[in-house]
Amino acid sequence: MNFIETLRASYRPQNITTLFVGESAPMSGEFFYQGKTALRRYMEKALSFDSFESFKARGWYLDDLVLTPVNGLSKTERRLQCEGAVTSLAARIAEYRPQAIVSLMKGIEPLVNAAAKRAESDAPCFSVPFPGQGQQGKFFREMEKILPMLPRIVKR
Repeated sequence: MNFIETLRASYRPQNITTLFVGESAPMSGEFFYQGKTALRRYMEKALSFDSFESFKARGWYLDDLVLTPVNGLSKTERRLQCEGAVTSLAARIAEYRPQAIVSLMKGIEPLVNAAAKRAESDAPCFSVPFPGQGQQGKFFREMEKILPMLPRIVKR
C-alpha cells in the first residue's frame, strides 16, 4: 500500500456514514488527509469540521474513484482511467456499506453511481461540483443543500 492509501486508511471510521468520493489524489502529492489543501479548506468550511479526527468521528470518509493520480493525464487517458476504476470503487463501496455517497466532482457522478449500483448499495447518491476553477460558490451552495441529508455519528 502506498503512502497516500496508508494515510487515508488511518482516518477510516469503523462505520462509514457518508462516503465522499473524489476523482483521485493529485499528482502534486498534496492530498486531502495530508494537511491544509484547498479541498480540505473548502470541505472544512462547508461541513464545519476542524480536524481529520472530527471528520472521522462523524463517520465521514473521503476515498477516490481512481487510486492513482489522473490530473496530469490527457483527457482520453484520464477518462479511461476513471472508467476502469468503477469495479475497484464498487468493491470498496460494498466493503464500506456507507449510508450516503457524495461525488465531489460532477464529471465523476455517473461513474460513482455505477459503482454504487454494482456494489448493490441502497445509499442515496449526491453530487457537488469540485471546489476549484471558480466553482467554489456552487460547491458551497450545493453542499449546504445536501448537508442536512448526510448521515453522521453524533456524539452525546
